[in-house]
Parts: sequence; structure tokens; C-alpha cells
Amino acid sequence: MSGIIKMVNKVPVVQGVAVASPYEHNHATSNPNQTDRRFEKGEKQPTRCRDPLFALLFYAQLAAMIACAVIYGPAAREQYAFQGLNISGDATGYLKLAAVLGVISLVLSGLMLSILMCIPQFIIKVALFFNLGIWIAYAVLGFMSGNFFLGVIGALFALMSMCYIWAVWSRIPFATANLVTGITAVRSNCCITGVAYFFSFLGIGWYYVWSLVFVGIFATLYCSNGVCDTNAPMNWGYFFLLMLSFYFTTQVIQNSVHVTVAGTVGTWWYSPEDANSCCSSAIVGSTIRTLTTSFGSVCFGSLIVAIIQATRALVNAMRSEDNSILLCIADCILGCLEGLVEYFNTWAYVYVGLYGYPYLKAGKSVMELFRNRGWDAVIADNLVSNALFMISLVVGLVAGGIGFGFTKNPPAGWFPGLTSSDVWIGFAFGFIVGLVLCSILMSVIGSAVNTVIVCFAEGPAEFQRNHPRLSEKMRAAWLQAYPGCI
Repeated sequence: MSGIIKMVNKVPVVQGVAVASPYEHNHATSNPNQTDRRFEKGEKQPTRCRDPLFALLFYAQLAAMIACAVIYGPAAREQYAFQGLNISGDATGYLKLAAVLGVISLVLSGLMLSILMCIPQFIIKVALFFNLGIWIAYAVLGFMSGNFFLGVIGALFALMSMCYIWAVWSRIPFATANLVTGITAVRSNCCITGVAYFFSFLGIGWYYVWSLVFVGIFATLYCSNGVCDTNAPMNWGYFFLLMLSFYFTTQVIQNSVHVTVAGTVGTWWYSPEDANSCCSSAIVGSTIRTLTTSFGSVCFGSLIVAIIQATRALVNAMRSEDNSILLCIADCILGCLEGLVEYFNTWAYVYVGLYGYPYLKAGKSVMELFRNRGWDAVIADNLVSNALFMISLVVGLVAGGIGFGFTKNPPAGWFPGLTSSDVWIGFAFGFIVGLVLCSILMSVIGSAVNTVIVCFAEGPAEFQRNHPRLSEKMRAAWLQAYPGCI
């Protein structure tokens, strides 16, 4: 320990800032005029519902969507001729295709999760070069097509990617150590993946209900006597509400997995005796807390992101009719806001799962932890998230290819009305379903890694006591990536 922690007057130094020792908390500063920046550990909160208003809002929109599915569902199953679109099948075939592709995507996601558990460092490195390869291909295609501007943009981003790889290469061992620790926690509580599958099945059911409502409302508004006019003006109010409901529920499903995993991994970190079996009490307790007392906090952050995403979808839809500079600027601003809020949520939900904090207090507490520890650079690293995104993208592309094949040569009687002219619709269905469902499952590992980072910042002593081998590996990898930082 003495070889790892740099001491200045017996006070640990993190990036030049004196902070509290991981073994000492809640002591006043010797100088009353000096601001005490030392962090106090989070504490388990009293058992009561947090942010209940937002849970009620979620249940209200869910009930409204189910009611709409009952009302508009029959219209979605009728066959229509769509003016201006080369779509020959009825909605039933597409709904069945989406369901089949959802099951296939779950199988592919489980396979990729097993591969990630076996070769984590290799996957992280591949993800870095995968991103570089995309920009190189973009540049090559740009120059070959004669579009010099796109070629230059691709080359510029390829150069930036190479610089990024060079800058973070020394941090790969620490990212791998975080990933290995997170995977170990998941393996010790392997039924947590079952919880993710449960939420994934909820996701499949939700997408089916939402598809019924979307197609049914479209058919009711724009179809008459079996003929649909796709050139009619879009009802932007309905479009926004439908997209808000879609993103709200999707975010709640994803964040519920995140909070459940955070609670389970936190118990494994601090009390491994309660989280060291397939179906441990930590999994059950964390799942119950997520769906009851902490559910309002889950819905709070999810609604904020959903509003931004729905607004951005509305702006993008409007750009198809009027590609003005103002809409482009609005889309850029909304994209930045979406990234910031999702970044905030990532860490806030760790504290929600660990201690049962309300949403806003959780975000404030965890950011204060990193600020006082001087770990801003650590949470800026996204090596693990890049690898998880690459896996989700691969599953989406494979599922899209399967959807392409199904629509090109549909099995007899499986998808009524689908023909070879619908191949790209089949690809789009497979890609979207595969990407979303795999993202939910990959969030198990991502949430575990994020929780590990927070717990390592807050409770290194408990980690050393409960998991000494993993602790030594993380400390060694940390010192290699950030020499002199601890």
C-alpha cells in the first residue's frame, strides 16, 4: 500500500489535490479557514419511495399506450395499399418479422456476451481499431466517389482516431482491469443476466405494443377504403407523443437494468457473502428496490432523456421537409444535450442503485466524489463503452442481414405479404431490434464496470479486504495508466 499511495504530510494526494484517505472519513480540517473538500461516503437511505411523481407519469403513459393498442390495434392488422411506397404486405407480416428478429437478436447478444467475458482486452483493442477502420473506409469511399469534401472529413477523423488510440493505449490495462472486475462480479451473480433478459423480453413486448399503436394511428389518420396517402401532411403532435412514449419506456427499461446491476455489484463489493451465488439475495433485493422505492428516480432521469430524444426525432423528421440551417443547429444542440444528460445519468444511477438516493442527489453526490478525488480523467475514458457499442452494432448488423434474407426469400407462410421488394425494410427492422436489444444486455457489463469505478474511488479498502487479488490487479493497472496519480 505504501508503494502505491503517494503521501504528502501523511495525506493522500490525487492529481496534486489533498483528499481524505480511503480509510479515514468525516474528520474536520485543522484550518477552519480552509475549505474541506474531503468526501464522505454515501450512506444507505431510509426505505421510502423516491421521486414518486415520475413513476406515476410513467404508469400513466403506459396505460395510455395500452388503451391505444386496444383501440387502434385492429386497424394495424388490416391490409392497405400505400401510395408512393413500394410496400406490398400488410402490417401483420412486419410485426411477425420484428418478433422473430427480436428472438434471434437475444440469442446473438447472449453469444457475444460470452465472447466478451472470455477475451475482454482483445475486444477493447478491436473496438479502437474498428472505429479507425470506419473512418478510413469513409475517406476511401469519399475519394473514390469523387466527393473530395467527404474524403477529407473521413481522413481527418481517421487521423484523430489514430491520435486517440496512441493517447489511450497505455490505459487499456486499467480499462481491462475494470472490465474483468465487472465481469467477475456478474459471474458471481450470473442470474443478473437473467434479469437483463427479463427486461429484454419486456422490451420485445413494448416494441410490439408501440408498433401496433404507431401503425394503427397512421392507418386511421391517412388511410381510407384500404388506400393510404403517404403524401398527406404529418400530424407532428401525434408524432412527438408517440416518439416520447417510445423513448421514455425504452430508457426506463435500460436504466432499470443499470440500477439493478449497480445495487448487485455494490453488494458484491462491500458484502460479498450476500452476493456470491447464482441467484443471490443481492440480485433479488436490488431488483425489488429498482422496481419499487427507486423506480421514481429511474423514471425521472429517463423522462429527461426521452424528451430530448423525442424532440430531436421531431426536428429530424421536419428536416426531411425543410432542411433549414435553424433545424440543423437545433439538432446539433439537442444532440449535445442528449449526450450530457445521458453521461450524468450513467453515474447518477450508480448511486441510486448503491444507496437508494433520489435522482438529483445521486448525481450531485457521485460527481462530487470524482471531483474531490481528482478522477475527472478516469470517467472521461470510454474504452469499455466503445467495445460494448461495437458489439451491439455487430449484433444489429447481423440481425439486419438476417432480416434482409427473410424478406428476400421469406419462409412459406411465416410472414404474410412480404416480398423481395421489402428487403431493406427487413434489414432496417433487424438492425434496429438487434441494436436495441443487444444494448440492453450489454448494459449489464457496462453498468457493472461503472459501479466498479465508483466503488474503487469510494471504497478501495473494502475492495482490498474482500477481493485482494482483483484489488492488486486494479491498483497495479491504475498506477501504470496514471503514474503518480495515487
